[in-house]
Amino acid sequence: MRIVIGSDHGGFEAKEKLKKFIQGLGHEVVDFGCYSLESVDYPDVAQLVGEAVARGEFQKGVLLDGFGGAVAMSANKIPGVRAVCAYDQISARFAAAHDDANVICLGGKTHGELALQEIMKLVLSTPFEGGRHEKRLAKVQAIEKKYTHA
Repeated sequence: MRIVIGSDHGGFEAKEKLKKFIQGLGHEVVDFGCYSLESVDYPDVAQLVGEAVARGEFQKGVLLDGFGGAVAMSANKIPGVRAVCAYDQISARFAAAHDDANVICLGGKTHGELALQEIMKLVLSTPFEGGRHEKRLAKVQAIEKKYTHA
């Protein structure tokens, strides 16, 4: 799977470790930044990752900031992005199986390395269940269209 990853400075250290872990699972990972602990604005990185996923260049995106919420808020402004925060194994499984999340948002300051690895394993190995969830996602897309084509 082709995966794009990005973070702000609050998620930088976790991103670097997680990137290697995902590569170790056999996935191709492309890093869109940031590349140091120097302060960067989370919307900039979230936009780059979200747009690349929405264009279909990557099957999944991973975004990290201090707790995952700010990058999710930003990425979800991009039509076609379904960014979901995952805080544990249950939310990771639901993000993949129920929400068909194409961008997973994680907290670099709220989770340790092993927790982030377990979350990513589930996100990458859990298939979308479809069925009743497809109807709900269609409603989400209808909302998105209403506000992007006004």
